[in-house]
Amino acid sequence: MIQDIYPSKLSNEFINVEIRDEDHTLVFNEEGKLLLGRHADQVVFPVSSEIKSKKNIYLFSLDDKRFFLSLEDDADVLNGFEYYTVREVRDQFKGKEVFAVFTAYHLWKWYSDNKFCGKCGEKLNIDNRERALRCPKCGNVIYPRINPAVIVGVIKGDSILITKYRRGFAHNALVAGFTEIGETLEETVTREVMEETGVKVKNIRYYKSQPWGMAQDILMGFYCEADGDGEIHMDENELKYAEWVKREDIILQPNNFSLTNEMMKEFRDGRQ
Repeated sequence: MIQDIYPSKLSNEFINVEIRDEDHTLVFNEEGKLLLGRHADQVVFPVSSEIKSKKNIYLFSLDDKRFFLSLEDDADVLNGFEYYTVREVRDQFKGKEVFAVFTAYHLWKWYSDNKFCGKCGEKLNIDNRERALRCPKCGNVIYPRINPAVIVGVIKGDSILITKYRRGFAHNALVAGFTEIGETLEETVTREVMEETGVKVKNIRYYKSQPWGMAQDILMGFYCEADGDGEIHMDENELKYAEWVKREDIILQPNNFSLTNEMMKEFRDGRQ
């Protein structure tokens, strides 16, 4: 999966440090596209000496490389660099740097969406002790938002329930959805499968989780079994395909980044 970068390590604890010329500076434009270069299928990040941003915040380190976010609205495009969406990064690049891009996007989105206090309207300050935004007027503190969501492998005998979204991602997927307020993860599994496919489920069991910065998510994977005949009544507004697919007929996604793809592969190879 995208976060499986061992022996490399992404360290995300906040530290209050000054940027150096050799540190990477990440610049997002107002559309959420990131300024990057490329070498073959590898991401190349600009460094501080190339960007000259006057307002930066430390994000994380990847091994011995430090990454900062430019808090200015935009930057001139450097020779050899261009703007990419995170989806383009996922589809075109390989390596640990893709995980860095996803994580940076998650943090950029949070900083971008939280400029003013939701209680009193005052402009927020960046806290210098922790990853937080603090209101200088009323003292309100805002921490990064993480959206809980489930990925569900529904099994019926030697088949698994495969879906395709009506919009966006064009490859095979599993049932997925966000947890609602007041709802357990297991209840999310039951509700999402029923809403999207009309299938009742039982014997829900947790598999594994994954950070997914593209949507500011923490994805939690579950397997479960169809309860009853498994007849599908698909939500055509959400999906364009929902079918029971046998192990040997499963077509995986074109890369190994996602929890969804790993869960489909686990079932295909007989480990679930």
